[in-house]
Amino acid sequence: MAEVVARMVKMEKDYTVEVDEELPRCQTLAEEGRTSEALESLLALEKKTRLAADAQSTKRILIAIVQLCFDVGDWEGLNENVILLTKRRGQLKAAIQGMIETCCKFLPQSPDRETKYKLINTLREATEGKIYVEVERARLTLELAKMKEEDDDVSKAASVLQELQVETFGSMKREEKVHFILEQMRLCIAKKDFVKAQIVSKKINIKFFSDNEASLESQELKLRFYRLMIELDHHFGSFLNISRHYYAIFQTPSIKEVDAKHKEALRHVIIYCLLAPYDNEQSDLLHRIKKDCQKLLEEMPIFHDLVKVFVTQELIVLREFTDKFRCALIDGTEAEPATGVFEQFPNYWQDMSKRIIEHNIRTVSHYYSRIRLQRLSELLSLTTDEIEEYLSNLVTKKTIFARIDRPEGVVTFRETKDAADVLNEWSRNLNSLMSLVNKATHLVHKEEMVHGILR
Repeated sequence: MAEVVARMVKMEKDYTVEVDEELPRCQTLAEEGRTSEALESLLALEKKTRLAADAQSTKRILIAIVQLCFDVGDWEGLNENVILLTKRRGQLKAAIQGMIETCCKFLPQSPDRETKYKLINTLREATEGKIYVEVERARLTLELAKMKEEDDDVSKAASVLQELQVETFGSMKREEKVHFILEQMRLCIAKKDFVKAQIVSKKINIKFFSDNEASLESQELKLRFYRLMIELDHHFGSFLNISRHYYAIFQTPSIKEVDAKHKEALRHVIIYCLLAPYDNEQSDLLHRIKKDCQKLLEEMPIFHDLVKVFVTQELIVLREFTDKFRCALIDGTEAEPATGVFEQFPNYWQDMSKRIIEHNIRTVSHYYSRIRLQRLSELLSLTTDEIEEYLSNLVTKKTIFARIDRPEGVVTFRETKDAADVLNEWSRNLNSLMSLVNKATHLVHKEEMVHGILR
């Protein structure tokens, strides 16, 4: 069957008077139990108003038809008439839109789930391919997805909601678009489709949250988005991204207003930042936390000391670190409750131990150009084989430069330069020195001239 396209044309005749007379009469017929006669009368008048392109009158009739079916409890008739009226040749856009909006209001009053399910499917069929009712179709699809989820069919719920490309809907508010995309993300994560969830997350421009930060609705959407992103990045093991997400939560006005939530977010920021492998971005975030949150950190002595330990270029004794911080981080204290991170993910403490060893190796490379493996083993309290493994990983990630001379048992942390490079560096240093000498000579000569004039 060819698709019937709704149209908007110039009205040929105004049927307002006829409709004003017919609607009360049909309402009376319905109350007397003559519903079929009332519907036939309305359908006949609908044909006249539709062919005359009287959009307002047609809309009133379509709404009256579905309202009449609803009032008498004829849900099957309601479904049939919605499809019939939508498929009629030359049906008017405004009329269809009004009828669909009215039918959407009937959903909460459905007598049972089966009736509600049928009505949703009917309305989705009626709105398929019609841009002017895309928002109503999206809301119906969301309701259908919720019903599927309640029936424990998460996979089907996610598939149904994925059909919507709400980012292309011009008539939908941005807040509602974000809500739909967040629901798509949530269902993808619920059915363990993390790759799809990551793709969907990129549809949200985080600039939206900063532009509308004063709005409570936007703040709630922001918190939902970042909590879903945290769950997503937990799966991928991206500690630095998790730390950034918590930092965004930490900066949200509604979180700042509650001191306990503000501190809790900062605790998570610090823990995940320290769990992240070292690189320029991780170091920058850690130093930014220390600088920007100094006042708040003073109220959190455990985390203040924790940050200080990692930003200071000194060796961390793993045993002392464990004695001081392990119980406080895992079990918490009265002043600083536990975050639950290490309780929920016990293997994260092993990652923390690795970050400490890597910090110590970077510290040694900062102070030593060459060191014997035996001495390095004593400093780090590790075996030679363990040191070689950690050094290899750091060199592979280009975190440090190191070369191991196994026969000699020596580790070199400075790259060997050839003669040309050494000579060029010496030349640059000499030029810099001579420039400074010339500048100093000029300034001395200038001072002598000034004093000579004053005499």
